[in-house]
Amino acid sequence: MKRTLHGITLAAVLFTGGVSLAQSATSPSTMPAAKPMGAKGGMLEYKGFMAPSDEKAFLERLHHINQTEILQAQLAQKNSQNPDVKSYADNMMKMHTDADQKLMTYATGKKLKLAEPKPMDEMERKVMAATKADTAKLEVLKGPPFDSCYMAGQVAAHDMAIGKVMAAQQGMGATGEMATMLTNLTQELPQHRKMAYDTLGKLSSAMGVGGSGDTMDHGSMNHGSTGSSTGGTMGGGSKTK
Repeated sequence: MKRTLHGITLAAVLFTGGVSLAQSATSPSTMPAAKPMGAKGGMLEYKGFMAPSDEKAFLERLHHINQTEILQAQLAQKNSQNPDVKSYADNMMKMHTDADQKLMTYATGKKLKLAEPKPMDEMERKVMAATKADTAKLEVLKGPPFDSCYMAGQVAAHDMAIGKVMAAQQGMGATGEMATMLTNLTQELPQHRKMAYDTLGKLSSAMGVGGSGDTMDHGSMNHGSTGSSTGGTMGGGSKTK
């Protein structure tokens, strides 16, 4: 029964896990501008994803994403026995550690002291609470249940991160180092997302359910909402590199 439930989870995520958002992140010429949301306390919006317009607040959320990704990758190294999951987690640990070091160097240079982000609205409060709960769940899961929960959450988490970075890039009016950082993220996060999706596809194939992330026609699928998100997510959004 547990095997069946894990298979259903994987198949559901694969069915809704298209990459239209990730593809739009790599095609700036096709992206509509993010809309300033003054009525929502200095928030920017891109395709339903929200990001704060304030630079410090946005950096705090990026830092939170990186730290959550590192923590969950450490849990994967401990609680998974799957070599593909462990390899993915190792990559996430290295990539997000490097990204966080660059972010903190930038913040220090700007004399910005980053703190734990406080939710700017009710949606962000709920998503932050869900992320914390999902991380707590990963602390106790082992083996295949951990693998399916972690990898499904990684797809969703990177969808949300991509959406928020896109909102900031299109609406914040960043220049210099910040603009470069955002551009790099729009290139790196879709790659992370694809790694998560492909690893999830391998898990699904091993269980004999759904399709493989290596063989499905990603571009032909609609990218729907994933509900709650796991991993380094920031604030609200319509749904996960």
